[in-house]
Amino acid sequence: MKWSEVREHFPERCVLVEALKSETRGKERIIEEMSVIDDFENGNAAWKVYKKLHAENTNRELYIFHTNNEEIKVIEQPYIGVRRRV
Repeated sequence: MKWSEVREHFPERCVLVEALKSETRGKERIIEEMSVIDDFENGNAAWKVYKKLHAENTNRELYIFHTNNEEIKVIEQPYIGVRRRV
C-alpha cells in the first residue's frame, strides 16, 4: 500500500507498518510500499507490539505512524551506541 491508501483505510489511527519497498535518499528513508501489520487507538499499544516484533526479528523494517499526518518522513541517524562511564 501507499501512504495515501493507508490513511484512507485507517483514518485517525496509529498504524504499525512494515516497509516492503524503500530506499535512502540523502539522510531520508523513502517508503514507497508498506504493509499494515495492525492499527491502534494510541501509540503505547502500537509500541508494545513493535517491541515484540522487533525482538523476534531485527531485520524487519517496522515503523509506527499516525494517519493524521498527510506525509511521512523518516530521517536516518547513525547509531552511536551506548556509552558508559569508566
